[in-house]
Formats: sequence, structure tokens, C-alpha cells
Amino acid sequence: MSRDILSMTFEELSAEFSALNIQKFRAKQVYEWLHRHLVSDYDEMSNLPKSLREELSEMFPLYTCKIARKQVSKLDNTVKYLFELHDGDFVESVVMKYKYGYTICVSSQVGCKMGCAFCASTLGGFKRSLLPGEILSQLYIAQKDLGERISHIVLMGMGEPLDNYDNVMRFLTLITDEKGLNISMRNISLSTCGIVPKISEMLDKHLQLTLSISLHAPSDELRSRIMPINKKYSVDELLRICRKYASETSRRISFEYAMLAGVNDSDECAVLLASKLKGMLCHVNLIPVNEVAESPFKPSSHERVERFVEILGKSGINATVRRKLGSDIDASCGQLRQKENSNRKKGVE
Repeated sequence: MSRDILSMTFEELSAEFSALNIQKFRAKQVYEWLHRHLVSDYDEMSNLPKSLREELSEMFPLYTCKIARKQVSKLDNTVKYLFELHDGDFVESVVMKYKYGYTICVSSQVGCKMGCAFCASTLGGFKRSLLPGEILSQLYIAQKDLGERISHIVLMGMGEPLDNYDNVMRFLTLITDEKGLNISMRNISLSTCGIVPKISEMLDKHLQLTLSISLHAPSDELRSRIMPINKKYSVDELLRICRKYASETSRRISFEYAMLAGVNDSDECAVLLASKLKGMLCHVNLIPVNEVAESPFKPSSHERVERFVEILGKSGINATVRRKLGSDIDASCGQLRQKENSNRKKGVE
């Protein structure tokens, strides 16, 4: 594969241009076209000579996404994108509107190898990790399509971000670059199922993003049943690094907890969860799951969710229920990719 220009920092791009005897100021122009004006074709770079555009197109192909499908919720205007990558693979992104602006949930891999039992991302299997530019491109294409600035990012789409650690760290460098979109690190959340060594490595970087932990169960017995990663890194081991992370960064950790009827939503689970989180700078985000046809799991009732919040609250644990968005447009990560792959096998457009 040719070098991905969208994944280069400005300094790297400048060095590449210098080595090719391309005028220094051209690097600044190209970088701004890519990361501020969000173009996905060299022909759109109008202040570059045609000969240079053709030369760059040959040396540095743009591995950007293109919209394969777009679904807009009639309930809340949530937008779900199925993006086709340059090699024909698919990833998904979701754009949600809140009072503070627009948030995009981006994918970091094509599929996922973590195997969480309730997640649609695992159904189509794991194909590969995304390049930094391919993660960026999801936001860039969505922002251009919507005509609205996207100010917040959640790395909670398809894939496990910390299983694609180096590319995700490069993505964070690029998206927060003041020469690009300059999105604040504090407006970025990274969700992981709990790869403990990578959380420790990330802690050394002292990033001011929000760390979200996909916990979903308070005990090893239950979590190992629905999340295979727990067999490698136990609940207590994961929570130890989380306490250290919260203490050293002074950033509140968000624990994601998908409410699965009859599985992890009992009073006993709530009591145990509260005891394990006691004293930590944290927040519990209870998630009413969207139903996935291929999954045996069903969402907890409203009454059960409210009871769970009540028990956590009485123990001093701050908990909220995530607003359910996009339930009419397959908003759960992996659902649209799964449908597209299924349709292609059947020859359905």
C-alpha cells in the first residue's frame, strides 16, 4: 500500500515534500486542504498546479471513505453512516445531536475480535485495523455531508480502539492539531473493553480525554461469560488500573453498562457494582441496548433500569441512563455492516 497522506502529521508531510523537492509552502496548503477544508480529491485543491495535483495523486492516494448508505432517524435525527473503504470493506459511524452540538461515534477497526456476546460488531468477523486517516475520514465526510461542525468524538464504534493502539494515538494527534480541526482532547471519549497494559501505556501520555470502560458486569463469573477479554484481565485488575488512571489524571472515568434483561440487571449486580466502584472518581452510564436480530439478549425494562440507578445512587455512585438514540435505524455498531454483507451475499442492492 502507498503511504497514506491523510495519516501524516504536518511535520512528516513537510519532510516528504522536502525530499521530493516540492516547495515548502505546498505542504501547508495540502495539509489545510485535507484537515481544514476536508477535501477527498486532489482536484479540489484549487491553488495547486494541475501537474502537482496529478503527481501527488500518483504518489499519495487518498484512502478516504465514501458514503455507501445513510439512514436518518425519524425519532431524533440521529444519522447512521455505512462507509465503504478504498478496499471494499465497510465501517459504521453515528452522528448524534445534543444541546451542546454534534457528536460522532467512529469506528477504529473493520469488525472486532473481542467477541463480546451482546455486540453486533463481532457478528461479521474481524477484517483489519483502520489507518489513522481512515478514522479521520469518517468525521470529515460526515461533517461535509451534514454541513455542521462536529465538536465531540466518541471512539466507540466498530472495533476495540486499544487493539489498534498506535493508529488511534496518531488519530488523536491529528484531530487535535491546531493546524487541522483542532478538536479539544476534553471533547473526546475513548471506549475500551479493558486491555489493561494499553490503558497503562495511555496513562503515561497524560491525555485529557475521557476514558470509558465497557464493563457490563461486576463479577468475573458473569463478565467472562459475556466478555472474553475478562478471562485475560479480571474485573479487579481492570478496576485497579482505572483507579490509578482517575487518580493521576483527575479525569472522571465513565463505566459503560449495557442493561441486558435477566443477565446483569439484578439488584445483586447493582449492589456488587456499587461496592467495587466505591471511592473512585467515576460515573456509570447505563445503556438501554438496541435489539439485534441475531442476538439472544433483550433490553432491560424501564422499571429494572430505574431500580438499578436507585441502588447505585444510594451507595453514592453517580449513574445516568443514556438517551436511546437511533433505534429505528440500526444504530448499534455493526448492524448496518452485517446487513450490507448479508445483502451482498444474496446479490441484493
